[in-house]
Amino acid sequence: MANNMNENEAVNDGLKVDKHSLLGQWRARAYDQKANKGDLQRFWEEYFLVEKGIYEQLLSNPDEVVTGTVAELAEKYEIPVETMVGFLDGINDSLKEKNPIETMTEDTVVNLGFEKALLYKNMVDAKADWLYELPQWDAIFSKDEQHDLYMEQKKSGTIIKPKKVGRNDPCPCGSGKKYKYCHGRA
Repeated sequence: MANNMNENEAVNDGLKVDKHSLLGQWRARAYDQKANKGDLQRFWEEYFLVEKGIYEQLLSNPDEVVTGTVAELAEKYEIPVETMVGFLDGINDSLKEKNPIETMTEDTVVNLGFEKALLYKNMVDAKADWLYELPQWDAIFSKDEQHDLYMEQKKSGTIIKPKKVGRNDPCPCGSGKKYKYCHGRA
């Protein structure tokens, strides 16, 4: 396969990302294959605690659309810009209006206006039980609604194979013949 990337690009999640962009720097650190496993595990444990804290705040007032520059939001949530970029990367697919995460700088104005049901389902899809089990969801969705969203998301990834027609079963075309004497002959 031809390599059409220049030395400043890396492929991550199937997308070319500039290694020097904020997103490229975040992904290089967060998904560093050469990093010490213990260090990487600590990195993610710390990140998940920060992420949980931000979601607790966002879900406490889910109709407020938080906006600001990347640097302003990092300051608001008292986290490094790099960590804010990771958060923006994670929430982007759940937003009403996606942020330009591939090209953003510290001065890029971003928003955190999320689709509630989509965010919940994306948390389920990511197997992030520490997020979709936050008590703040109870003020947004009833337990039944949460269960329905959970099941809807789980079923969306399930492949259901059609029942195989047996050779002696009636042909599904409706001819009345056995499958082996009708469409099963081929």
